[in-house]
Amino acid sequence: MVTAAVIAAAGRGSRAAQDGSVPKQYATLGGRMVLAHALAAFTGHPGIDLVAAVIHPDDRDLYDRAAETLRGRLAPPVVGGATRQDSVRMGLEALAPRAPDLVLIHDAARPLVGAEVISRVLGALAAAPGAIAAEPVTDTLKQASPAGTIAGTIERAGLWRAQTPQGFRFGAILDAHRRAAAAGRRDFTDDAALAAWAGLDVALVMGSPRNIKLTTPDDLAIAERLMPAGAAEREPRTGTGFDVHRFAPGDHLWLCGVKVPHTHGLEGHSDADAALHALTDALLGALADGDIGLHFPPGDARWRGAQSRLFVEDAAARVRARGGKIANVDVTLLCEAPRIAPHREAMRRALAAMLGLDVSRVAVKATTTEGLGFTGRREGIAAMASATILLPG
Repeated sequence: MVTAAVIAAAGRGSRAAQDGSVPKQYATLGGRMVLAHALAAFTGHPGIDLVAAVIHPDDRDLYDRAAETLRGRLAPPVVGGATRQDSVRMGLEALAPRAPDLVLIHDAARPLVGAEVISRVLGALAAAPGAIAAEPVTDTLKQASPAGTIAGTIERAGLWRAQTPQGFRFGAILDAHRRAAAAGRRDFTDDAALAAWAGLDVALVMGSPRNIKLTTPDDLAIAERLMPAGAAEREPRTGTGFDVHRFAPGDHLWLCGVKVPHTHGLEGHSDADAALHALTDALLGALADGDIGLHFPPGDARWRGAQSRLFVEDAAARVRARGGKIANVDVTLLCEAPRIAPHREAMRRALAAMLGLDVSRVAVKATTTEGLGFTGRREGIAAMASATILLPG
């Protein structure tokens, strides 16, 4: 008997992401991406033979980083659709040529699913065509009126909160998804509801309080606390960067991702943002991952005139791919002109947005060289940067 798992990871919601810049399934949890935890739970389970993730077409690079340490049972990712229901169906269709007997469907946003929950769902499929992990409702439930007041109390006896994984006989759930699509039904919030609509009996098995779904930043913080002891331990790494660009004809220049009016521009293959180039090198240095010239060669036509924020964002993504987080960055600009002070806060905000950091973790400073050297002669601008990151030990 062959058992497959489909991991639904094509959603675009980012409320639970630590830095607000990536969907929640690619946020960092305990030193790894959320999706990496979910994939590992199934690829590492002895009852699962094949695992396929369904992803958004824009997320292939993020997926590759999440899955880079997983091998063997992991099938190539499947591009999803407009809704979760569409995405799951596409995942099932992709697995159809493998003809698995059973399939578990799981949300990537539940990264702490335990092996015991997976085993309970699998065990229930010996007697039922479908089974889901769930927990009995223990809270008192209130019905709200349109005005936001209590309209009534709902009897909680017999009510369960659905979780994933949800397991089925493969042929039956694929047929149910095809029938729903043909009928124009795309409103099911989970596969158990779709299965019930198709006439399949679905058993309830006990889930786990740890098997929480990440929806808000608070959920991510709770999940961090639920991680096994030591899983989130990180060690600090610090890198530095330095860059120089000469002045060139123009009426503005770019510094820290901010357009600054000036009597000259800066000469360079990209937008010549010396601050962002130095910061990119600082991040790469903290990772011991080469330098900006290695990853973005100045002779490559792709980067001619490119915005340097792309380089910084790539370096930040490399930190996340290693299970790390950026603690703080510090940029110092060396120039006689332009004046940096009027633009300092805009620069800090721009850097914070690129890196997914609170602005309190971003410093921008400026100084002159007292008329000495090429900056003192107003021939160009120099920038220094440092970055501290936290990586799994």
